[in-house]
Amino acid sequence: MTPAALLLLATLAYPILYTIQISFSELDLGSFTPSGFVGWDNYLTVLEDDRFWNALRVTGIYLVLALPLQMALGFGIAYLINAEWRWRGVVRALFIIPMVVAPVVAGGVWRMLLDPLWGVVNYLLGLIGAGPVDWLGDPVLAMVTLVLVDTWRWTPFVTLIATAALLALPQDVFEAAEIDGANWWIKFKSIAIPLLMPVIAATFIVRWLGAVKMFDIALATTNGGPGHATSVINLFIYEEAFRSLKFAESSAMAVIVLILTMALTAIFLRGAKKLEDMY
Repeated sequence: MTPAALLLLATLAYPILYTIQISFSELDLGSFTPSGFVGWDNYLTVLEDDRFWNALRVTGIYLVLALPLQMALGFGIAYLINAEWRWRGVVRALFIIPMVVAPVVAGGVWRMLLDPLWGVVNYLLGLIGAGPVDWLGDPVLAMVTLVLVDTWRWTPFVTLIATAALLALPQDVFEAAEIDGANWWIKFKSIAIPLLMPVIAATFIVRWLGAVKMFDIALATTNGGPGHATSVINLFIYEEAFRSLKFAESSAMAVIVLILTMALTAIFLRGAKKLEDMY
């Protein structure tokens, strides 16, 4: 285990410790090294910045909208394509495609598709007498667009895990329920969901850890706009660090986000453990 431990220490511990060091210092942009200890000043500056709190609020809205939608669609689609029908193997393969598309490419393609002037989506809406819709110019619709694009990309991931979990369920339970006259909805609600609850909890935590790092799709699709309506926290930190060159304050933001993420993940893990014990 020693080589793997040393590799993890070098690739994970050092960057985190260096970020923490910068967050308590002034940064010399010439040498890119900490030039002086400033204590909690960078953290106080961040906590007094309304834009930072707005970015956290935007991230919270995105997480509340995207995660339940992706979980519901992922497990629902998995249950449907797990049924016995002729082309289910082809459909399963097609569902994997969004996962393998690079996030920046996916965001850029969707930005073109949703363009208010020459986008395909508004063209199709025009054929039925609707639109054009300003998907990226309206603050509410821009957030909806961000959630939908992220859901399009990550629902197959949830579907893949859910499909594997469904295939591992004991089939004799479903056969017994079918003999007793249970329809597909009863089997789904009363058998599949309780048996899948530990997997659902674990998948939610994995997806949560991925969603909280949202950056590339937001950058390519909306670039945080309009205004700061879709400026999720990682995009905001990036803008402050690499465009405004406020590396010390950005490091403080990153440390705060890391602590919040670890705290919420610990809560979710406790909840997952309770669900696993319950079911």
